Amino acid sequence: MGNTTPLSIIILAAGKGTRMKSLKAKVLHPVFGAPMVHHVLDAANGLQAAHTIVIVGHQKEEVIAALPQYDITPVTQEEQLGTGHAVLIAEDSVPVDVETVMVLCGDTPLIQPDTLIEMYNKHTESGAVLTVMTTMLDNPKNYGRILSDANQRVLGIVEEKDASSEQKKISEINAGIYCVKRKFLFQALKQVGTDNSQGEVYLTDIVAIAVHQDLLVEKYIAPRSGDVLGVNSRVELAQADRELQKRRNEAVMMEGVTLQLPETITISNDSTVGGDSLIEKGVTITKSCTVGEQCLIRQGVILRNCQVGNNVIVGAYSVLEDVTIADDTAVAPYSTSIIAD
Repeated sequence: MGNTTPLSIIILAAGKGTRMKSLKAKVLHPVFGAPMVHHVLDAANGLQAAHTIVIVGHQKEEVIAALPQYDITPVTQEEQLGTGHAVLIAEDSVPVDVETVMVLCGDTPLIQPDTLIEMYNKHTESGAVLTVMTTMLDNPKNYGRILSDANQRVLGIVEEKDASSEQKKISEINAGIYCVKRKFLFQALKQVGTDNSQGEVYLTDIVAIAVHQDLLVEKYIAPRSGDVLGVNSRVELAQADRELQKRRNEAVMMEGVTLQLPETITISNDSTVGGDSLIEKGVTITKSCTVGEQCLIRQGVILRNCQVGNNVIVGAYSVLEDVTIADDTAVAPYSTSIIAD
C-alpha cells in the first residue's frame, strides 16, 4: 500500500443488535461459516495496520473468545452510550504516534479489502482531516444521510431519527466507515454532545465539527453499495450469507471448476477444489476439504475435512467426514464416513 504513517483500526462490536431478536451478540451471528465480525477483521487485514482495537460490550467475554486467531486489543464499553462514546474510550489504546484511525463496524461482513485500501489511500493522499465512506441507495431508510453543499462538499451527517422529511429524501447515506486524523478525532469527540433523539454521543457529529473548523473533509463513495450495508436482521443475515456464497463460488469457477446450480452449492473459504472437477447441485464442501482435479461430486454430497484425490467420483447423497479418498476411486451413492481408510 505504500503507507508510511502508522494506522490504527477501531472496530465497533459492542452493540446488542435488538432487531436480530437474539440472545447472541449481533457480531457473533454466523455468515458463510464464520461470525460476521471475522469477515470485517479479514477485510481490515489488507490494510496491514499497526494496531486493531475491537470495542466490546454486550456479551464481551463471548465476543473476545471468538477472536483467538486475530491480533486485537479489546476495549470494553460498559454502557451503550453511542458510537462516538465507543470510539472515545479507545483513546488510550491508540498510540500517540499513530497518524490515522480507521473506524469500522463489526456488522458489515460484506466489506472488501480493496474498498478499504482505496479509501485509506484517498484519505492519506488528499491530506483531509476526515474522510467518510458514503454510498448511494434507492431506499436509504434507516441510514444516516450525507448533507452536502452545491459543490458536493460534505457538510454533515444527520441520523434517520433526527432527519427532516426533506433530508430523508437524500439517497447518499453514511456507510459508517471513517478515516480520521488521530489528534482531531479524540479532540472532536470530547466536544460532541447528546442533544439528539437517542441521547447518545454520535460519531457522525465529528463531521460537522470538522466543517465548522474549516478543516478538509472528503468522502469516499463506495462503488458497490451492497458491500457496506450492515446486518441488522435475520433477513439481512441471509442476504449477506448468500452474497458471500456467490463470491466464493464465482472464485472457484474462475479457477476452472464447473458448478451446477451454484446457488445451491457451498464451498468454504478454507476448502479447495481442483480444476476440471464437476460439482453437482446441493453439494456442501467445508472444514478444510481438499478435492483433487477431474473429480465428479454428485448431487447432495456433504464433505467435511476430507482429502479427495484426483479423478474421484463421490456418489450422490454421500456424507463423509475426516476421510481420505485415493486417486481414481469411485464412492458409492449414500456412503457415509465409515469408508475411511
